Amino acid sequence: MSAPRIFLHGWGLSSVVWADTAARLAGTAVDLPGYGAVAAVFPSRVENLADALAEQIAAPVALVGWSMGGMVALALTARHPEKVARLVLVGASPAFVASADWPHGMAPEVLAEFARSLALDYRATLSRFLSLQARGGDAAREVIAQLRARLRVQAEPSQETLAAGLELLRAVDLRDQVERVVCPTLVIHGAHDTLCAPAAGAWLASHLPHARLAAHERAAHAPFLSHPDWFAAELEEFLHG
Repeated sequence: MSAPRIFLHGWGLSSVVWADTAARLAGTAVDLPGYGAVAAVFPSRVENLADALAEQIAAPVALVGWSMGGMVALALTARHPEKVARLVLVGASPAFVASADWPHGMAPEVLAEFARSLALDYRATLSRFLSLQARGGDAAREVIAQLRARLRVQAEPSQETLAAGLELLRAVDLRDQVERVVCPTLVIHGAHDTLCAPAAGAWLASHLPHARLAAHERAAHAPFLSHPDWFAAELEEFLHG
């Protein structure tokens, strides 16, 4: 019997973003702390979110994390390897912001502008952030519409949770943790991802001990929405491999 499948969402969007995919792939989409009915964890560092989620996992799972959820999944697997049988990182990066020794991240000033905008109009900031997730890939308008529709039906996270998530993205750097991830890992990335650079996915696939890369040449940041059949096939092959 294969391990239970758990799906983790990204910043600003709750588990509803995975609803169709999780149902299709017989998995469970869960909310990160601060989203849905789950109590927030402060300080909202990636390690704290990972530890809070690990407490809810009783047996080894197949953990699928997207975007910020991928960073939480990576941290959880490194810190609690007994909890994760297989790891899937979707549109993820070990470090979200660019630095002197990490050219594959978002410019710090761009993320800082998101944080400033969030304080003024968080709904508009969320909408702008969602539009970046589909830019450049196939079916961009349809994917943006799907993301915004999911945003409308979810319980709104607090502005404090959203701000803490941006601070998490600013500070996170898990490059020194990847060697501790001992389970088989699949890195899924879109070649047109403008939030987490394709080079970041390639770095993960080459530095994680037991990883391979599945890249879609026409996908952006949310390949499970833009190319659901391809995504499902890649995931099933990996989980049954």
